[in-house]
Amino acid sequence: MIEALKSDEIVEKVGGKFKLCALIQRRLQQLLDGARPLVDRNGRTDLELVVEEILQDKITLEYVEDDDTVPAGASTEALL
Repeated sequence: MIEALKSDEIVEKVGGKFKLCALIQRRLQQLLDGARPLVDRNGRTDLELVVEEILQDKITLEYVEDDDTVPAGASTEALL
């Protein structure tokens, strides 16, 4: 298991376990779809890359309201 995931530091950085899971899932999908890593691979797996990107504040969750798809008063999470 990745050591950083055993620590509460990464959970607190993102704002909770659910948000961490969502962020990891979205970023992994981006990498699988061909996005370039924001940190050097150095033989690491995609999951290890995503964790490192989070720890280095390269990716975060941001709330974005889009008038076309979001009902009034609601918001969605988008990956920067």
